[in-house]
Amino acid sequence: MDYYKSGARHGFEFLKNIMWDKKYGGFYWLVDRQGNVKGDSSKTAYGNAFAIYGLAAYFEASHDSSALSLAGEAFMWLEKNSHDPKAKGYFQHLKRNGMPTQRNPETPSTADTGYKDQNSSIHLLEAFTELYQVWPDPLLRERLQEILLLIRDTITTRKGYLVLFLTPDWKPVSFADSSEEVILKHRNLDHVSFGHDVETAYLMLEASHVLGLKNDTTTLRIAKKMVDHALRNGWDDKTGGFYDEGYYFKNKEGITIIRDTKNWWAQAEGLNALLLMADLYPDDEMHYFSKFETLWKYADTYLIDHENGDWFAGGLDKQPEMKTALKGHIWKAFYHQYRSLANCIDRLKAPN
Repeated sequence: MDYYKSGARHGFEFLKNIMWDKKYGGFYWLVDRQGNVKGDSSKTAYGNAFAIYGLAAYFEASHDSSALSLAGEAFMWLEKNSHDPKAKGYFQHLKRNGMPTQRNPETPSTADTGYKDQNSSIHLLEAFTELYQVWPDPLLRERLQEILLLIRDTITTRKGYLVLFLTPDWKPVSFADSSEEVILKHRNLDHVSFGHDVETAYLMLEASHVLGLKNDTTTLRIAKKMVDHALRNGWDDKTGGFYDEGYYFKNKEGITIIRDTKNWWAQAEGLNALLLMADLYPDDEMHYFSKFETLWKYADTYLIDHENGDWFAGGLDKQPEMKTALKGHIWKAFYHQYRSLANCIDRLKAPN
C-alpha cells in the first residue's frame, strides 16, 4: 500500500508543481518529463477535468488538504474561463490565458477546434462527481447537475447514442447529408462511438446517485437505452466485444460498422456497464449478464497479456499487431480497466 501512496504522491506533486500554470492558472495540456511545456501552451477542459478527478481521488485517499484546495482552484478556473454562462456546458479548447479558442474561416473542416464535445463533457461529469463526494460545494453541485442534463437530454440522441461534436449553441456537427467519401473523411467528428455510449451510461447513473436524485427514472431509462443501442448495433455476435465505430448512412438501412476494431477501453467500460445493467435488470431480454460473461471471455482471450501483464490496446482478433505495440502512451494507461475491474469485483462480491 505504501508503494501506491508514494506513486500517488509523486503524481500529485507533478500536477501541483509542474502541470499547473502559476501565471494564468489551469493545467497545461502537455509537458515533457522535465516539466517544459510542449506545443503552444494551450489547455483543454478535458485535461483539467482529469486533473480534478485525480486530485479529488488523491485527497480522499491521503486527506492532504492541499490536493483538495488545488482541485477547487482548478474547478473555479474552469468556471471563470471554460464554462459557457449563456448556452451552458464547457468550451473544450482554451488558450494559455483561458480564453476559449474559436473557429474561423481558416479552420480545417476536419478539425474539432471551437466545438463543444461529448468526450470533454462526460469526463467533466466524471470529475465533478468525484470532487462533489469530498467537496459538496453548492456551485459544484449546480454544474454537476447541469452537465448531467446536457449529456442526457442534448448530447444523447433519441436513438440512444452520443453526438460527438456540437457547435457552441449545441447544434450537432453532422456530415450525414454529404457523400460517403466526405463522411468518412470527417469520421473523427461524426460517428457512433459504442464505447463512449456504454461508458456514459455508467457515468450518468453514478452522477445521479451522488447528487442524491431519488427516483431518477429518466436518467435510468436513457442509460439503459444507450447500452441497449450499443448491444443491438455495435456488438460482435460471433466473438463478442464492442466495435469501435458505426454510422447511420442515409441511403443504407440500419447502422453500418465503419471500424470493426475493438479498442481496450471500450471493452473495459462495457464490462462495467453490462454488469451494472445485469444488477438493475436481471431478467431483461438483453441478457446483460450473459453478455458480460461473453465480454469477459473476449477480454481474457484477446486483450489481456497473460505473459507480460496489462491489456493490449486493441483486440488481437482484429489487430494482431497490437501484441507488440506500445502498452502505454499519451492515450493509454490503466485508468479504464482498473476502474472497471474494481467495480466488477465489488458487484460480484456483493450479496444478492
